Amino acid sequence: MSGRHTRRFDRQLAALTRRFPQLGRFAAILQGRPWVLVRLPLGLLLIGGGFLAILPVFGLWMIPLGLVILAIDLPVLRPFVSNIIIRLRRKWAVWQHKGR
Repeated sequence: MSGRHTRRFDRQLAALTRRFPQLGRFAAILQGRPWVLVRLPLGLLLIGGGFLAILPVFGLWMIPLGLVILAIDLPVLRPFVSNIIIRLRRKWAVWQHKGR
């Protein structure tokens, strides 16, 4: 079951990097094995900073980014995060289609 969720999460990350090419290089570097010690604190800091959204520098955008970064190392989060990415991509496609 974990392998299925890992493949699904990897497909969603690949789809995001195709949609936002500037994210591709950052995602490739961050997914490397030596970056494990950076990813966990970075993900937690982003989530914590997202809760400080009332301050000018911080924002709610930090929470989903932190969850995606944490899901790279925590298999428990992968199904949840991949479902959210799928739903957001569908809503984005509907929103773009309505704009045409």
